[in-house]
Amino acid sequence: MDFGFSEEQELLRKSAADFLSKECPMTYVRQMMEDERGYSEEMWTKMAALGWMGLIYPEEVGGAGLNMVDLVVVLEEMGKVVMPGPFFSTVILGGLAILEAGNPEQRQRWLPGIVSGKVKATLALLEENARWDEAGITMEAEKSGSGYRLSGVKLFVPDAHVADVIICAARTSAGISLFLVERQQAGVKIRLLKTMDQTRKLCEVTLEQVQVDAEAVLGTPDKGWRTLSRVIDRGKVALCAEMCGGAQRVLDMSVEYAKVREQFGRPIGSFQAIQHKCANMLVQVESAKSATYYAAWAVANDTPDAPLAAAMAKAYCSDAYRQVSAEGIQVHGGIGFTWEHDMHLYFKRAKGSEVTFGDATWNRELVARYTLDVTPPTATTAP
Repeated sequence: MDFGFSEEQELLRKSAADFLSKECPMTYVRQMMEDERGYSEEMWTKMAALGWMGLIYPEEVGGAGLNMVDLVVVLEEMGKVVMPGPFFSTVILGGLAILEAGNPEQRQRWLPGIVSGKVKATLALLEENARWDEAGITMEAEKSGSGYRLSGVKLFVPDAHVADVIICAARTSAGISLFLVERQQAGVKIRLLKTMDQTRKLCEVTLEQVQVDAEAVLGTPDKGWRTLSRVIDRGKVALCAEMCGGAQRVLDMSVEYAKVREQFGRPIGSFQAIQHKCANMLVQVESAKSATYYAAWAVANDTPDAPLAAAMAKAYCSDAYRQVSAEGIQVHGGIGFTWEHDMHLYFKRAKGSEVTFGDATWNRELVARYTLDVTPPTATTAP
């Protein structure tokens, strides 16, 4: 069994690293933080030309037909530079929902545009209750003629202000249904939110009596939660890959700084306290990568334990990235707290990623549930 990446995947990693080092320096990241759109069309077009939008999409819609393990390689490099823009919301959330549940007509309408970079999509799931499970979806879709009428508010929807289509989850008569809502439809109101991590734009989406026809239902009515579960699992893995890349970059920055910053006539890296911090950071980074790589393989191969692996990876990476970025600030000392230094960008991205798809506590609860479902406790195994 080969536990490493293939030669092709390493070439993909190098290509991504070279491109992002040139096209996504921290000056660009800071510019996009101030830009309401959060990305530039020029860079988006260049990414599309590289085929990144279509990496995990089938060849019949213009994609490369690769899998999540291949995408993880690129996402790690994106995490290292805290790349802004709607890549995550379009390729992972909205696009995968259409790929998973869409009928041939829906796929043909939206996926070629996503793959080519001409269409942006997102997923509207979270509501005021801040729950990431099926019970958290309370927005109701009322039957209206041959279609439905949607009313309600979705919160923290990534990049909704630039998305061409929003996949909205709502409760129908016997379950959860997914609806394709175009941003320009009557009754759709979008407000950009002020959040801590401005490298990833989040929005409030208000639907006021939005009429959608039967053709706008994504997949089978009332069966949308199965699709959402699969998309969320893949979203967790993708987010973990980003977090691994960010944590690796923080570790690299901290080690390099510890080698050159002198105190009391010697590099601070020679002090045991700093060495211990860096060593602990290394353990967390490598452990996070191991959990993420296995989860990526599991979802790519649709193994029975894929939801468990995704939850375990998200639980570990949520804590690891936050702790590594916090320790990185401590290693840098006073300069690490300044706006001019880049360390705070990683810490803010870590905090934002930590709560997306549920924090470590939420995902550990899921791990416990999955474990109990697979192996029910007995008189000899129960604590």
